[in-house]
Amino acid sequence: MKSLIPLLLVLALAATACGSTKHATTPLTTSAKTSFKVGLSTDIGGLNDRSFNHLAYAGLLKAAKDLGVQTRVVQSASPADYIPNLSKLAQQGYNLVIGVGFTEIDAMKAVAKQFPKTHFAIVDVSNADEGGLKNVQGLLFKEQEAGYLAGYAAGLAAKQRGGHAVSSVGGEKQPPVDRYIAGFQAGAKAADPGIQTLNGYSQDFENQAKCKEVALNQIAAGSVVVFQVAGGCGLGALDAAKENNVWGVGVDADQGYLGTYVLTSALKRVDTAVYDSIRDAKAGKFKGGTDSVYGLDIGGVGIGKFSSKTPAGIAAKVAQIKQEIVSGKITNIPTTVK
Repeated sequence: MKSLIPLLLVLALAATACGSTKHATTPLTTSAKTSFKVGLSTDIGGLNDRSFNHLAYAGLLKAAKDLGVQTRVVQSASPADYIPNLSKLAQQGYNLVIGVGFTEIDAMKAVAKQFPKTHFAIVDVSNADEGGLKNVQGLLFKEQEAGYLAGYAAGLAAKQRGGHAVSSVGGEKQPPVDRYIAGFQAGAKAADPGIQTLNGYSQDFENQAKCKEVALNQIAAGSVVVFQVAGGCGLGALDAAKENNVWGVGVDADQGYLGTYVLTSALKRVDTAVYDSIRDAKAGKFKGGTDSVYGLDIGGVGIGKFSSKTPAGIAAKVAQIKQEIVSGKITNIPTTVK
């Protein structure tokens, strides 16, 4: 990604000044009570990933309904669309332009410099990684806390089943992905110190077959709980869990709707962060040059509903662990995968 963006930067910025890109766009019809406009650029996972981008979209829809802002979504078909998408929204006079995901890190930095009077926010990226730009707000999450809760549940569920391993399938090795995985592994080992934790990356956030292959290999190696951290691709990992009668754990959104084989989900309230950034910017309180960090203490991350087939006692124990994290009894949850 970092090698791709610099090659495209000059041409992409020039192209958006005189024409449109080939990506899909999704304008939202709203009854605008004000002239405040918000544009959202998805990553390549798109709005139908049932996870990360979908949550950002839900936050945008809530802002349109509650705050009366005008909104537009621009979807990215490939990483090459990030700079044109963000640039187009800035050129069209959107008051706040939101980028969804770590993969937009370099594009956001380039475009925010090009349009210093436009306010930007980016999910999963620190303002410091954007060069400390005063017109960029970082929206960050303590994924490790949600991962720890999911891992603790997984460790207990594996032990109850007589299994000796749990696993995680990441999309790419990115900080937010690894925070989830590091927390998951730590939680599983806290629940069962003797458990083995397996991990692999599909190098993809879309292709379900790639995540399914990684998960199948982990299940063959003894995993009885599979945690997906790969967006739409991760649905393939969950499908592998279903086919092999092992537990699956969802990510970002509550994915228990897929079936009772989904033990629970590690939640990340991207919708809340997107909504809050819009609310603050509209009120003249844009938090540029800083990061807004969402943790378990304010409901920014959490644990989803448990399957109706979850063994007795697991949900209650995880609820107790949640309180211990919030109270500070459990600290120093790891954020990197060794």
